[in-house]
Amino acid sequence: MSADRFERHRQPWTPDEVQKLHTLAKKGMALKAIAKALKRSEESTKDRAKADGLNIAKLR
Repeated sequence: MSADRFERHRQPWTPDEVQKLHTLAKKGMALKAIAKALKRSEESTKDRAKADGLNIAKLR
């Protein structure tokens, strides 16, 4: 694991990030793509989506 990977470790979600998460999830984007777009880990993105009651498309 690279040392610079978690420079944003445990940062609070900003309203802009939450809005972008909702938008991308509604478009049907995959978890990996959403996490990359938000510069967040997949785990963090998945947890936030779950907390907000969003469904993230599963890759097939």
